[in-house]
Amino acid sequence: MSDLYIERRGNGRIPLVMIHGWAMHGGILHPLADALAAHCDMYLVDLPGHGHSRDSSIPLEPRACVEAILRETPPAAWLGWSLGGLVAMTAALEHPEAVQRLATISATPKFVQGDDWPQGNPPAMVRRLAADLEADYKATVDRFIALEALGSKDPNAETRQLKAEAYSRGEPDPRVLLEGLRVLEDTDLRSRLHELTVPSVWIAGRLDRIVHPAAMRWSAEAAGGRFVELAHAGHAPFIGHAAELAEVLLPFIGADA
Repeated sequence: MSDLYIERRGNGRIPLVMIHGWAMHGGILHPLADALAAHCDMYLVDLPGHGHSRDSSIPLEPRACVEAILRETPPAAWLGWSLGGLVAMTAALEHPEAVQRLATISATPKFVQGDDWPQGNPPAMVRRLAADLEADYKATVDRFIALEALGSKDPNAETRQLKAEAYSRGEPDPRVLLEGLRVLEDTDLRSRLHELTVPSVWIAGRLDRIVHPAAMRWSAEAAGGRFVELAHAGHAPFIGHAAELAEVLLPFIGADA
């Protein structure tokens, strides 16, 4: 018996695993799930320490998360948003027999900047988030949510919606939030993207202030995949742009077959 919570949603025939971002849970993806419901049989994961998986004993480490998810899901397309994109990338690289297609939304193989990676975020930002979590983790999560909403058409409304959904399944485990920041700080999958053997699509919001679209364009080229930029979306395009996302995803995952 797994202690990882996975919500089953949708009435369609196409299996799709969906993985949320840092400090969130699978419910945050409901707007997109609703837009895909007629075509997809979806498995919305709550990562360890998040949502209904708050008390999970599984470490928040991409390979460990992948192994746990694979035990509970059939071969499927995998979709990952933000931190969830790193999990989905890892799954596609390590288990191409189970991951039929890879879709990433506002996700990057390397979150922090480096001398050869100007598209990332300053390492000091991640370290500051980690330090702030120690002092007041809820205020820190709230500030990160506000940053996620920057650039959207209505950032105040998007911030309210993200905050309301973020805590709808209880507060995430602060210890696991720190683990997630370490994953974001340490993971670098750039050199492995050429190993991907499954079709991939990389969907960016042009107004994203956390994952720069240039990082996703580079990743799509490295992986031999398709890059799509949503002109009016920020870091959480499934809020306010779910129908547009579905128009990109459905042909890709095979709904037109």
